[in-house]
Amino acid sequence: MREHRAMVGPAAVASAAVALVLHGLLLRPRMLTWGATSEEAARSYPGDELIPSADSGSTMATTLPAPPSKVWPWLVQMGCDRGGWYSWDRLDNGGRPSADRIVPQWQSLAAGQRLASVPGGRAWFTVAVLVPERTLVLRDDTRVPSGRPFDPADGPAPRAFVSSVWGFHLEPADAGTRLVVRTHGRSRPRVLTGPMDLLFWEPAHFVMQTRQFHNLRARLRRTT
Repeated sequence: MREHRAMVGPAAVASAAVALVLHGLLLRPRMLTWGATSEEAARSYPGDELIPSADSGSTMATTLPAPPSKVWPWLVQMGCDRGGWYSWDRLDNGGRPSADRIVPQWQSLAAGQRLASVPGGRAWFTVAVLVPERTLVLRDDTRVPSGRPFDPADGPAPRAFVSSVWGFHLEPADAGTRLVVRTHGRSRPRVLTGPMDLLFWEPAHFVMQTRQFHNLRARLRRTT
């Protein structure tokens, strides 16, 4: 029995190592560029420059069945205090269903405006870049592990933090829209945040972003 137990440990470690290698070589590159062409993944986008020396990021894309002028109003009204995020509402909108229609009072958006990222508004995204019907970049600067926001303009970043941008970039594509979503981030201490990116944040973003693509597509099909 003792010999059996002694072998379990190395076997489990070896299996975990193989799984991580396969994830890193095969699954992770596809996950981080889901739906994007090689050209889209290689391009620079507005907002990238806001996070110098980024150490994480992704470029995901989809084609939506409506022109940018019809897609833009759905993006403008995002936010927990507005139309939601069109993803898994139980996870990112307090269980409140995201809007299924365009709401006029949520169509006003300006650079510098805050959009609640969690119910109750204790954390938020800041509108960093806004080009109507073209580009919407949201920025998040958060202390770790408290989750409290900080303003990078106030001085040096905290010792433990995550700073990132979440950019939505629209281009006409025949009768529809090519929506490219770029994330770009930097975090410290990397010895802790790096494994968290790999094991949690990247898979979580993939799950939530693909759901948002699906729900935006469904809403546009119903309303156009």
